[in-house]
Amino acid sequence: MAKRKTIFLCSECGADHSKWQGQCSECNSWNTVSETFLTEPAAAATGRPGYSGYAGNQTATVQKLSEIEPEQLPRISSTIGEFDRVLGGGLVPGSAILIGGHPGAGKSTLLLQVMCHLSQSMAALYVTGEESLHQVAMRAERLGLKGENLQMLAETSVEAIVQHAEQHKPAVLVIDSIQVVHHSEIQSAPGSVSQVRESAAYLTRYAKQSNTILILVGHVTKDGSLAGPKVLEHMIDCSVMLESSDDSRFRMLRAQKNRFGAVNELGVFAMLDSGLKEVKNPSSIFLNRQQGNTPGSLVMAAWEGSRPLLVEIQALVAESNFGNPRRIAVGLDQNRLAMLLAILQRHGGLVLGDQDIFTNVVGGVKISETSADLALILAMISSFRNQSLPENMIVFGELGLSGEIRPVPSGQERLREAAKHGFTKAIVPKANLPQKPIKGLEAVGVVRINDALELIQ
Repeated sequence: MAKRKTIFLCSECGADHSKWQGQCSECNSWNTVSETFLTEPAAAATGRPGYSGYAGNQTATVQKLSEIEPEQLPRISSTIGEFDRVLGGGLVPGSAILIGGHPGAGKSTLLLQVMCHLSQSMAALYVTGEESLHQVAMRAERLGLKGENLQMLAETSVEAIVQHAEQHKPAVLVIDSIQVVHHSEIQSAPGSVSQVRESAAYLTRYAKQSNTILILVGHVTKDGSLAGPKVLEHMIDCSVMLESSDDSRFRMLRAQKNRFGAVNELGVFAMLDSGLKEVKNPSSIFLNRQQGNTPGSLVMAAWEGSRPLLVEIQALVAESNFGNPRRIAVGLDQNRLAMLLAILQRHGGLVLGDQDIFTNVVGGVKISETSADLALILAMISSFRNQSLPENMIVFGELGLSGEIRPVPSGQERLREAAKHGFTKAIVPKANLPQKPIKGLEAVGVVRINDALELIQ
């Protein structure tokens, strides 16, 4: 095997240094020098140091795309349907999956449930670097999990982890977490950019060569993004985030990257005493309208991944006591709220410039698609006029800058979901009207914002 040595490279200009320094002496950039290592044959071939990854790689052969036969990727069910949905249908052998989330979101709980179930039918190894084996065993007992076949290991050295994995040959390997493991050839502390990058590369390489399913747990920063170098997200196959709010027992699992499926799928879980329980009908938990009709409250049909989701949008419009009225959007895009207010003033004739406006999506759901535009406009008007909207009405549609109401994808499926939950009236873009009437649901199509305002007079 080729000899390796440690160097320090600048991520901006690529200059190499003999030791770490805060500022690169070549491009004068600050905090861009990080530790890495290379093989001497690669450095000699290029005439300058360069990162080569691992020595001993076999030479690949060039093939024409037409000569390569596509293979159907095998899938292994995680035994949790919502988790499989976000992953694109299940776990793929040889894939590397990164799961992030805030502390207490339930990452370790979810993976322990998955591993205990999988260990009943295949070899599974759970490596913990943050908790002791006794702590994990206590959690498994509290959750009522059957873990007699699950192999456990408390280790932080990636070399030792791979050595144990080669001995026991697990089909699924969990590392909890990537921020605490370390590589012996890197001098920096665990959790540093160099350690996270090289440790993840070492584990991913083993997973690809042995066809092992690798699941890494990742920490997040205070703004909710994954901690560590961005290259960590590039080298893995699937990156998912487990979202939670402090006042909700529900957890949302979203894919941010997925080489084996869609990235817009949403998995919903409920945190119970027995662990995370999947919610197969999310619309039912977000539609808690037992209080009756209230001004500023309206239900819309969003589209998450491959299924519709009915959520309640609330708006509160109140006269401002300050010179600069506040605009607060929870679960919605703040900039889009400002745009919708401008459209409402220009094409709807309603001026809310002196009003404080607060909007919220019930249940902690985050709506990023534009189909919430029409529902949000009508909810704000309802609150401003102190006029309740029909409780059995569903609304969706996108607003254009010229006041037109544009159609949204999957309109038929949204309307069917609304009818299934007992809604009898819908205000939708005219282009989204169903070709065949939906039993029990009256759909009204609108073309411009004034058409929608006339329907709620």
